[in-house]
Amino acid sequence: MSASTSEPSTPAIGSGQFLTFRLGDEEYGLEILRVQEIKGYSKITPLPNTPREVKGVMNLRGAVVPIIDLRTRLGLCEAEYTVFTVIVVVTVGTKIVGLVVDAVSDVLNVEPKEVVPTPDLGSGVDTSFLTGIARTGERLVSLLNIDQLVGNATGPALTA
Repeated sequence: MSASTSEPSTPAIGSGQFLTFRLGDEEYGLEILRVQEIKGYSKITPLPNTPREVKGVMNLRGAVVPIIDLRTRLGLCEAEYTVFTVIVVVTVGTKIVGLVVDAVSDVLNVEPKEVVPTPDLGSGVDTSFLTGIARTGERLVSLLNIDQLVGNATGPALTA
């Protein structure tokens, strides 16, 4: 394997390691190489005139980072934040973005043979933010395309 990180951002579907986390009863995965850090939920400064999923910004060691609630972004019902609620700080292109999730699960090693393409749910359902679904044992983990999912939510107003 090459140690180079300058490859295009689309590795083979499902290859590698994923940070898994929960939103309600569902489990999702993000490419581990996109995760910068995981931090406990802390104060967020709201911004006016932003999309509903953008909860505001936070100061992360001098950088102003937009915070997106993934429940809201994915159209799930809102839930109260708990002691398990965390912010997963990820890189999206040249931006750093925080994602509010219910709880982090673990790091999952996924072999390409364990990933199935996202099912076709019809023309009215947008699944472009999914790269596939990992099947490991009895678990089904929806693998997220973070560029597609977050790139649209952090428009010009939030590029700090």
